[in-house]
Amino acid sequence: MDGTNAVNFIDFLAKGNIICNSTDPDCASVIASLAERLCDNTAGLDKQEVVEAVMAREKLFPTVMASGLAIPHARMENVDNLLVALAISPDGISFNAPDMPPVKVVAMLLTPKNDPGLHLQVLAALAKDFQDPDAIDKVAAIKTPEEVLSFFKQASIDISDYIKAKDVMDKNPLTLDESDTLSKAIETFSVNQVQTVPVIDRDGDLRGTLSLRDILKFSLPEHILWMDDLSTIYRFEPFAEMLKDDKESKLADFMSEQFASVDESVPAIQLAKIFLMEGSQQIIVVRNGKLAGVVKLKDFVAKLFWE
Repeated sequence: MDGTNAVNFIDFLAKGNIICNSTDPDCASVIASLAERLCDNTAGLDKQEVVEAVMAREKLFPTVMASGLAIPHARMENVDNLLVALAISPDGISFNAPDMPPVKVVAMLLTPKNDPGLHLQVLAALAKDFQDPDAIDKVAAIKTPEEVLSFFKQASIDISDYIKAKDVMDKNPLTLDESDTLSKAIETFSVNQVQTVPVIDRDGDLRGTLSLRDILKFSLPEHILWMDDLSTIYRFEPFAEMLKDDKESKLADFMSEQFASVDESVPAIQLAKIFLMEGSQQIIVVRNGKLAGVVKLKDFVAKLFWE
């Protein structure tokens, strides 16, 4: 399989690191329980250090990856390879994730600090196989560690040997339609505090992008940009003219058709090159000509170095 080696999630899951029928009520307590299991079965690990590292990450962003699934994780200096501990709770565990139900499956990951891509590879593999809520319920109903191991052996969750653009993209980005008006665009930018938004047509095909810079450029005729004396427009006269027609002007008239984009299957390292070489703040990810997602520079860096 392209981009996938022989490594499977089951290779890192040991019977002694599985907790069935967990009674922990919240994320802090289940993380402590899983840390204790890992430390009991792994030489050189300190429970307090593990708990502090995982909880520090958890306080930044709750690690609920899908309905019923949480993957708390941390990078640690004294960890040489992927370590996994699993807890399942039929009744659910509170993970302080707004608009999400209690978590029934908790997979805690520890990875080497000097391997920034490993936890992303595992997150991508688990998120893919557990995107169906039924799979979560099946695991949550398992009663013994032996049955858990059997389930994951049959599931055969392959861990890709590198992450791809689709593994780090926002799969549900904010979008605008090419038939939307300037008024709609201004409202969208103001309410959502974004800088660039993909523009699609009614069939979902990617048509371009619209940025705050595009709106400014649309407002100011090019010859004004070369003027040293701007005293004639101190009261923002060009903007006033633009706003007179903001409910008539269509985005197709001034959106940008030149933008950084990649196919969802490209290695994620290619994104780093584009961010640096092209100075982009956002890269569009496509699948068969249609918008698949976006990767923002700030989110990309956070995933690599902080998450």
